[in-house]
Amino acid sequence: MPRITPVDWKTLVKVFELYGCLYKRKEGSHHILVCPKARRAVVIPEYAEIDPDIVKNNMRTVGMTREEYFELLSKV
Repeated sequence: MPRITPVDWKTLVKVFELYGCLYKRKEGSHHILVCPKARRAVVIPEYAEIDPDIVKNNMRTVGMTREEYFELLSKV
């Protein structure tokens, strides 16, 4: 299984939208998405490279597996 590497915030927003999350709003430099399966909102900061720990935390929030993440990432 490949490692989760830093990604651009635009790419990460697209991955979560493909997963079924809906873009709700932007507060400052943070994008807020809601997902029907999630316990809470997903927050994606507007960084050039988002740390893998932030990616993993957001994946855990919505219940996304690593396989699903890499599959969606390849579609973006």
